[in-house]
Formats: sequence, C-alpha cells, structure tokens
Amino acid sequence: MKVLQIKGCGDIKSNLTFSEIEKPTISDNQVLIEVYAASINPIDYKIVEGALKQIRKLTFPTPIGFDVSGVVIKKGNNVNHLNVGDEIYSRVPSDSPGTFSEFIAINADVVCIKPSNLDFIESSSLPLVGLTTIQSFNKANLKSGDKVLIHAGSGGIGTFAIQYAKSKGAYVYTTTSTKNMNWVKELGADRVIDYKTENYLDIVKYVNIVYDTLGGNYTEDAFKLIKDYGKVISIAGAIDDESAKELGLNGLIRFFLRLKSKKITKQANSKSAYYKFILMTPNGNQLNDIKSLVEAEKVKPIIDKTFPFSETIDALVYQKSGRAKGKVVVKMK
Repeated sequence: MKVLQIKGCGDIKSNLTFSEIEKPTISDNQVLIEVYAASINPIDYKIVEGALKQIRKLTFPTPIGFDVSGVVIKKGNNVNHLNVGDEIYSRVPSDSPGTFSEFIAINADVVCIKPSNLDFIESSSLPLVGLTTIQSFNKANLKSGDKVLIHAGSGGIGTFAIQYAKSKGAYVYTTTSTKNMNWVKELGADRVIDYKTENYLDIVKYVNIVYDTLGGNYTEDAFKLIKDYGKVISIAGAIDDESAKELGLNGLIRFFLRLKSKKITKQANSKSAYYKFILMTPNGNQLNDIKSLVEAEKVKPIIDKTFPFSETIDALVYQKSGRAKGKVVVKMK
C-alpha cells in the first residue's frame, strides 16, 4: 500500500516521501480502516520540522497523520461496537500515526461511527480540533454564561471552538483578520475583533476563560484579561509542570520547562488563576459527543481546501502558511 512517511526532521518538502509498504495486520482489539480522507493539523508539520522532539522521539522512516475517516474492512475478535462496512472517523493515538496512507490499523476504542449528515472529507476534519476543544473546555469547567476569548477564530481549532462554546451558552469573543470578519460572525461569535484595526487587549475585559491557540505573548497577555480565579487553557503556550508529568517527561526537562514558564506561573498566581497546557488524547466517547452535536446541527465543519493524496506534501506546506480558513483535508479516494 502507498503511505507518506517522514524520513528526517527539517524542511517539510525535503523530509517527506511516499513509500510502498505492506498492508497492516490487526490485533484482537483493532480495526483495519480503508482511508477515504485525512485532515491536516499543525502538529503534522511541527513533527516533521522537529519542534516536538523533546516530547516525542521518532525512528525513521515513520508515518504521519492523525485525523482519519474511512470504512472498516476488518475487525478484531474483541471488537463489538463496530462492524465491517461501518463508516467511521477517528483521531489515532500519537504512538500509532499514519492516516496519510491507503489503510491503517486503529485501536477500536478510539474509533466512532462518523456523523450521518457529513461526508468523509467533512468528518475527517473534526476529530483533533473537536477533541482538543472539548478537553480544553472540560478542564476549564465551561458553563453557560461564561465569557470566553478564543484566539484565531478563523482557524481549524477556532472555527470549532466558537461553535462549541456557543452550544454551551457562553459569550464568545474571538480575533480574526478583516477579510474573515463576516463569516466568523456567522459561526456565532458575539464579538469579533479585527486584529488588524483593533487591539483585543482594549476590548476584552474580565473574561472567565481564555482559550489560547497562539502561544508566545498571547499566553502571557491572557492573564491581563481574565477575572480573579479565571482560567487560561493553552494548546500553544508553555508546558506547565502538571502537563509535563502527564507527558512522562524526565526531571531535567521538567526543570527547564519550569524555568521557561516562570513568568506565566507568577502571573497566574497574581490572580489566583489556573493555567493548563493541553495535549489532546484520543477518546471514542467524546467523538460520539461530537457526532451528536453535528447531527443536531449545533456544530458544522469548516473546510478551506481539499488536496488529492498525491499532493499531501503541498497540503502540509499550505497548512503551515497560515492562510487556511478552517481545515485542510487530503482526499484519499
């Protein structure tokens, strides 16, 4: 079967290659999926570039890709909730990537029947952004009436997060560029801030939660915006000590991470605030929650562009460009 593999860390185009390998076999707890679509996420190109070497060691060549939709063509003896022929979607575990391939073996507990009102391309766009958002807002204990700032409202995470927060009854601030203002408003955001003409620091005040998707200064500035005892949940900022332990990082790495996040820790303490770095984990039950939200038309996928499998490398370069409005998807068949 044909598969895209990482052959080394560095430049995207120089370190990815298409290969022919054997079709995977499955264990009693797995299903074999014929891949119909696989969406791209920033973590994909970051892994190629080596940005996650501290928390994930690679042995080359290694497969790439985490979001998938397709059809079950074989199931293990212990799999009861899925059948051959089922149309599914999943976010595969970090230790078994490879959705940019013709077939993939996946542990059945992280696989869910895809939403009935979506096609394969739309379904493949949801797992990572949906699970990341649900797990982030669960950690923040999001509730109706909360005021929330979601950075980068036109991105893959942002488009899902706006809709999800509104479905929970939150008041949503978000940031985007001038050209994306209108369609981001249509997603349900209460106050859309044009970062090219407005300073969000002057507009957003006393929110309960900041969902930080950008990192850097945006993480530090979040503490200027939250109420006392507020929460800053980040998928791009410094790794806090609790998250470092969850990732199994050794003591020396955790020591350097504590030094790196010292300023954030000080800011959080000044407001008795909670800060958490989220690294999403696959979850079949939460995929089923996403399926329910989609079928109830409370959340819809936003697709920016679709590439054929043969152009997956170009799709990763496009994702890195930051021009995408919503998700970038690779159509496998």
